Amino acid sequence: MKDFLIIGSGIAGTCFAEFCLHNNTSFLVLDDNSQPSSKIAGGLYNPVVLKRFSEVWKAKEQLALAFPFYKALEDKLHITVDYKIPIYRRFASVEEQNDWFAAADKPSLSSFLSTQLIQDQYLSVNATFGYGEVLHTGYLDVKALVTSYVSYLKTIDLFLSDRFDYSALEIKDDFVIYNKEKFKNVVFAEGFGLHANPYFNDLPLDGTKGELLIIDAPNLQIDVTIKSSIFILPIGNNKYKVGATYDWNDKTNLPTEAGKIELLEKLNEIITCEYKVIEHFAGVRPTVKDRRPLVGTHYKYKNVHVLNGLGTRGVMLAPFLAKQLFHHVVLGESLEKEIDIIRIYKKRNLI
Repeated sequence: MKDFLIIGSGIAGTCFAEFCLHNNTSFLVLDDNSQPSSKIAGGLYNPVVLKRFSEVWKAKEQLALAFPFYKALEDKLHITVDYKIPIYRRFASVEEQNDWFAAADKPSLSSFLSTQLIQDQYLSVNATFGYGEVLHTGYLDVKALVTSYVSYLKTIDLFLSDRFDYSALEIKDDFVIYNKEKFKNVVFAEGFGLHANPYFNDLPLDGTKGELLIIDAPNLQIDVTIKSSIFILPIGNNKYKVGATYDWNDKTNLPTEAGKIELLEKLNEIITCEYKVIEHFAGVRPTVKDRRPLVGTHYKYKNVHVLNGLGTRGVMLAPFLAKQLFHHVVLGESLEKEIDIIRIYKKRNLI
């Protein structure tokens, strides 16, 4: 009998599986590749909410775990996925400059926000009011990571490419049965696919569609991520990832002309050089109404767990949340109250 059946091989499922391997805990990952959000993710990690100039929840703890975690995965898989790239916040006014420097004086943000105003750095970027640099930032090639990790799991016979049949799951007191195989626990890490999950589809997973572009711009010549109303991220060979839109109504993974137009209008306000759109893609982010992840154990079934709701900050959150859930299930440790789904069950008087 294996310890875990993990449903989903996105960034959440990947990190949980790796914690299992670190701790000699047996598992099987099952996925049918129906949820592409990890593979189309922007991949940026940034410890600051730049819209409000506030610190991301537990940013220091998340980064302290994520950096060595991803480095170990790079070494194991013989790939490079973590690229340390500064983020330059483009200021739209003197007021934004002032807000930045006021935020940089806060103890919680002083280690993340540079107090040096950057001017006239890039000829093809319209930045009259300059930039502020965010420290400890970068870009994780999530698609390369999760794809390589699945290939690795296949080589050690720990991955099954198949659609999960919820009706075939039998829940017993101390284990679950799926496809005639016993597991001590099942962890659902399906991203937006949670809406089809009869055990957790009542959780407040909202889902926010995001669209991104890849452009070819030989004359842009930037070596940092520019963050304004959108982000422009250099990914090599004069190509840049441009994103992203936020649509709370459309729950499909199909790119739209409206999304493309929105991105191009914002891009044209920022850069002055010519470019060519070479790719356009979309996916639904697993966002939550209270902006906190959904992690924990079903109120009724002690061996049924969820790891979801990573939203727009999955790269930073995934190792932190996977470790939390692993220690919760295996060692009996309490989850951080902000992420524990008990918060939702209590409001509904289910526990």
